[in-house]
Amino acid sequence: MPQLTPINNPVTITSMGFGRNMRAYPRRMEYGGTTYNFIDAGLRTIIRKGERITQFLTMSDGVHDYQLRNDLGGVWTLLSIQ
Repeated sequence: MPQLTPINNPVTITSMGFGRNMRAYPRRMEYGGTTYNFIDAGLRTIIRKGERITQFLTMSDGVHDYQLRNDLGGVWTLLSIQ
């Protein structure tokens, strides 16, 4: 089983794509001076607490899985890499 590396740092999403039902998801991310190109979108969970909406996504570049959080205010956070 691959090891989970916690990150919990903001990242820059430089490209977005659209999946089923026209849901937007990240296609490219920059973190630590490296660009990551995602080839597959995994699970997506949306959590609503009052007026606050947060979505959690699992993305893959074909080698690793990346867990991301978006506070729907434009702030993306890389939670972990597995």
